[in-house]
Amino acid sequence: MTDLSRRSALGLSAAALAVAPAAAQTVIDAPHPALYKPLTRIAFGSCAKQDKDQPIWEAIFAARPDLFVFLGDNIYADTRDPKVMAAKYAMLAAKPHFRRLRDEIPVVAIWDDHDFGENDAGGDYPMKAESRRQFCDFWGEPENSPRRTRDGVYAAYVFGPTGQRVQIILPDLRWNRTPLSEKTFKGGYKAWAVARGLQGKETPGPYDRIPDYDATMIGQTQWAWLEAQLAQPADLRIFGSSLQVLADFAGWESWINYARDHQRLFEAIRRQRAERLFFVSGDTHYAEVSKLDLNVPYPMWDITSSGLTEVWPVTPPNALRTSGVLRERNFGLITIDWSPPAPKVTVEIRDEKGQVRITQAIDAGTLRVG
Repeated sequence: MTDLSRRSALGLSAAALAVAPAAAQTVIDAPHPALYKPLTRIAFGSCAKQDKDQPIWEAIFAARPDLFVFLGDNIYADTRDPKVMAAKYAMLAAKPHFRRLRDEIPVVAIWDDHDFGENDAGGDYPMKAESRRQFCDFWGEPENSPRRTRDGVYAAYVFGPTGQRVQIILPDLRWNRTPLSEKTFKGGYKAWAVARGLQGKETPGPYDRIPDYDATMIGQTQWAWLEAQLAQPADLRIFGSSLQVLADFAGWESWINYARDHQRLFEAIRRQRAERLFFVSGDTHYAEVSKLDLNVPYPMWDITSSGLTEVWPVTPPNALRTSGVLRERNFGLITIDWSPPAPKVTVEIRDEKGQVRITQAIDAGTLRVG
């Protein structure tokens, strides 16, 4: 049996169904062979080019996570040719570190633009059905997985027994996304950005807030799904977004560019009383922590880790940044202390050598709808 078919079989195995009763009752979305397992260490990361060396995995293995969450750009397909996409997935699958990951650590994944198909691609990408098929095949989704037929590959999981239930929500920010709004720059964006970078200035990207109030990141069908997931009981919730949720007008793709969806997300959290939730995100090719504590259900945290192989040369603006910016290869590590009445969470950004470079403590007891 191949590794891929082995994982597909695991998705339907008795182990996936023999979860703790409370967890089994709440899992209404996607099966996973590790749903029964309590989680105390969760690693996450994004942006890994399949044709580059990936030595960072040694540090990830040394951290001994119970689960790894891929937040997108897990390959850089950048194509409208199914054969090219398949070859790039095969290149990732052949890497020794990736084979070890699949053998030793449970994995969940969502895509971003490059593994969806093209740089900054959205709902008008013409090969998205084929891309969905290849994504589901590669990540070992069972043949009856809802991810194979949805308008996107969004999924949610609840890991662990009563009192230690960790919900992981992975929305799809590509399949239904409205086209971006681009700014204009005299002489072109690249020349303008290089000039600012050389001056050591914060350098925003070329995108702006979408002027259409009906513009969307995820579409109405996924909104109904997300509302239902936020209503599920959990002791801790991790919202894994392929794009930054809180960053304030960095000029690149992010939730803030879609004004209605950005506000609707916070309102859904409030209305469903989805407490103890924080965000982790990818995409940026740098790491940072953002916090929003005004006009939200409770203090909102977004810890960004990017990339596993990619590094951005300049710093974009972000009014909600509460940490330094790490422009080196990095991954994130979430450690959960279940001993207090409300779990204590520590989120670290670690570099390629495994050194802790950014730390954020989050008391889940403060993440309560008032």
